[in-house]
Parts: sequence; C-alpha cells; structure tokens
Amino acid sequence: MTAEVGDWRRRRQRTIRAVTDMLTLVTHLPEVAFDRGDVVINEGGEAGGLWVLVSGKLLVRKGDVPVNTIDRPGAVIGEISLLLGHAHGATIEAMEPTRARYARDGGSLLLGNPEITRLIAVGLAERLNFVTAYLADLKHQYGDAPGLSMVDSVLTRLAQRQGAPARSGSARDPDPEY
Repeated sequence: MTAEVGDWRRRRQRTIRAVTDMLTLVTHLPEVAFDRGDVVINEGGEAGGLWVLVSGKLLVRKGDVPVNTIDRPGAVIGEISLLLGHAHGATIEAMEPTRARYARDGGSLLLGNPEITRLIAVGLAERLNFVTAYLADLKHQYGDAPGLSMVDSVLTRLAQRQGAPARSGSARDPDPEY
C-alpha cells in the first residue's frame, strides 16, 4: 500500500467517525422534515440556529446563483452565521425529501457540547484548507492571466486572517466589463 492510499484511508476513516460522532451527539435535538423546494435557511435571515443533516440533499444559493450542494449526513448548516454573528449569507433549499436535526439556540448547543464545537471547528478548518489549496493551484496555473491577479491578494489575506471580524460579500465589481 502506498503512502497516498494510506493517507486517503485515514482521512476517510476520520470523516466517517466525524459524521457518526456528529449524528450521535445531536440525537437529542428535534428532527425536522423538508419536502423538495422547502427553504431551510433564507439568505439575510437571522442567525442563531444550527442544523445537522440527517438525510437528503440541500442546495446552497447565493442570490440566485447555486454555489454548492450538501448531501453528507452529519453536515452542519448555519454554523458560519452563528459563529460570526451575521445574518445568513446564503439560502439553503431542499432538493429532495430531507431530514435534519435543529438546535434553535445554536450558541448554547456549542457552549454545552465541546465535542460538537470541535467537530465544527475541524470541518471549517478542512474547508478553509481546501479553499486555500484551490486558490494556490489557480495562482500556480493561471497567476498571470488577466482577471486572476487578485488570487495572490486573497491567499495573503487568508493566511494572515487574524484581525477585525470578516464581512460577508465580495469587494469585486458585481458587473465587470469583460
């Protein structure tokens, strides 16, 4: 077995454990069912609650632009808004019949359950690591291409992010003239 295969297996086992742990840790929360097209979270809506996907598939939209799908049981929804104290930055909609566990007071859930908080922190760190690697790859492949000069700035800001609270949104021109 190569080192790469061994690393992949260890990461996969860690992910399986995290999903199982998260689902086990939230069994005391009420379960909510959604039909296809039901909105779980509205962009701009008040933060505070926390959702954990049990089954189904969710679409993440920023405005009317689809940006992601969530279909991994144990995935946490609403954690970024909760942790940053912002309104929700995206709309989350059920793409098929979906079930999720819900904590109306997500802050209390996190304060009272350090293991849930740790799992959320690990998930956020993995996502940040992926985005950073992706931006570095873009810079490596297309760093000199017009319009991608901001990649270096974004990577620098991600690496040095320790300052004032982040603002959601983008500083780019929403309607550039290409």
